[in-house]
Amino acid sequence: MCGIVGYIGTNNAKGILLEGLEKLEYRGYDSAGIALQNKDLVTVVKEKGRIADLASLAPSDAFGTTGIGHTRWATHGKPNHENAHPHQSKSGRFTIVHNGVIENYTLLKEEYLKNHSFISDTDTEVIVQLIELFAENLSTKEAFKKALSLLHGSYAICLIDQTDTETLYAAKNKSPLLIGKGENFNVIASDAMAVLKETDEFVEIMDKEIVIVTKDGFTLETLEGEEVSRASYTAELDASDIEKGTYPHYMLKEIDEQPAVTRKIIQAYQNEAGEINVDQTILDEILSSDRIHIVACGTSYHAGLVGKNLIEKMAKIPVEVHVSSEFGYNLPLMSKKPLFIFITQSGETADSRQCLVKVKELGYRTLTLTNVPGSTLDREADHSMYLYAGPEIAVASTKAYTAQISVLAVLAVSLGREIGDAEALSINLAAELGIVATAMEAMVSSKEVIEHIAGEYLATSRNAFFLGRNIDYFVAMEAALKLKEISYIQAEGFASGELKHGTIALIEDGTPVLALITQESINWNIRGNVNEVLARGAKTCVFAMENVAQPGDRFVIPQVHPLLTPLASVIPCQLLAYYAALHRDCDVDKPRNLAKSVTVE
Repeated sequence: MCGIVGYIGTNNAKGILLEGLEKLEYRGYDSAGIALQNKDLVTVVKEKGRIADLASLAPSDAFGTTGIGHTRWATHGKPNHENAHPHQSKSGRFTIVHNGVIENYTLLKEEYLKNHSFISDTDTEVIVQLIELFAENLSTKEAFKKALSLLHGSYAICLIDQTDTETLYAAKNKSPLLIGKGENFNVIASDAMAVLKETDEFVEIMDKEIVIVTKDGFTLETLEGEEVSRASYTAELDASDIEKGTYPHYMLKEIDEQPAVTRKIIQAYQNEAGEINVDQTILDEILSSDRIHIVACGTSYHAGLVGKNLIEKMAKIPVEVHVSSEFGYNLPLMSKKPLFIFITQSGETADSRQCLVKVKELGYRTLTLTNVPGSTLDREADHSMYLYAGPEIAVASTKAYTAQISVLAVLAVSLGREIGDAEALSINLAAELGIVATAMEAMVSSKEVIEHIAGEYLATSRNAFFLGRNIDYFVAMEAALKLKEISYIQAEGFASGELKHGTIALIEDGTPVLALITQESINWNIRGNVNEVLARGAKTCVFAMENVAQPGDRFVIPQVHPLLTPLASVIPCQLLAYYAALHRDCDVDKPRNLAKSVTVE
């Protein structure tokens, strides 16, 4: 969480920093700030709230050819002016921005800064005060390195020294940070998209490395002082992909992009014969395992539940799905040869990464499904498969979810074909995913129907329930998450058969209950559950697939292959959440208390 931009060159850094922070605002928007260095003067402007609030405060004549900026998701201290970054040392010599969490900051305070008075409640201020303390006897570089050597936890840091106008310092551990290369300038950023307007050539910074940046170049080295040489790469991002265009919100744009993403996945995983194909090494690795563990968080966890269903049916290998934040601290009893699949949109999810580190230490094989090539989990896993969803900016994930399920389907069918599974051999997955894409297009063209349902059921409701059975239950969980994320309605997804085991006690007159029905085998069971809540005063709404639809159902989902129904049934749920948020005057793309890329545990 949080976003960093740094610039050193010949131009005024102000506009570059503000524009970069605006691109990174999905990472945190509790507060924001910039620091500009002009000769030996450092000007800091920061404010609670959004980048727009910061931009309105920044003096029009503010100038500096070196600068750092930060957009914050609060971890230590309230979102206010005092806790906003950048933070400065007591004398004002050093200015810092920091992403991550320093776990031992209170111990460092007591040991090194006992008599120091602090302005903020943050762990970040401890770092900058330590640097100033050590700089009494050391160079800035060595003081920076000494402070870093004491930190336990995660960090991405940019530092400027008021007495050195020619240098920008940066370092990282567990939190993402990149160097962007330019002519007569260089940049630092948490994400390439922040500075894509300036450059598309980047160099990765690895954990526990420090970089000393000037306008003409940079030096990368370990904390032990060993210089590192690393090739740059070109970011394969189109600037238009990270713009809203004519859309009012990124979320709506990303919902509409799902048919195109599905078709892109088909193309990416087709061989020359037009058949769906996965790298043979990955298939052999998985098929030689005796159990698969899928590890993920939030929306990716829900995609993993669908993936379990697909892989077990096709590959005949037992699959367990784990919440990353729990798995890392409570490892299950392992079989003889397990394999781990990590699902992460960003490839930087801290909870998942700490699980990856642990299972690799135990010698187990790993596969990452991610949307971001070159991300931490991509680099550190034994194998990777990419989602090809393009940049996802809205905090509430939509197209990454359907991309994850599509790629899991590609993997499951490929595994099934390897072992001769009849169902896997009979399904033309490329054609079936093409049918899914067409169904998605039909539904995103019916927005007004969903908008009306959202207004009728959710505009003023305090809570809502989503019901499903079998694979529809997994989608019900995702539907509830989308709704609570952006509309702040207390929503829950339930296996409808469990209603009678406690949940039905929550049903009151007018409680919205939305049921998903895509499977013939459970059609009448779940309709019976709908009648049970209807008899107790619930306001019910059924979203049903074409082949099981009945008169009175509020939305008919175009028919797709039974194994791929989550790709279709989630679309009206995403739109329902979007329009519910609009009806309730919520900030769709930047819901309160949330951030897109969860890079702290």
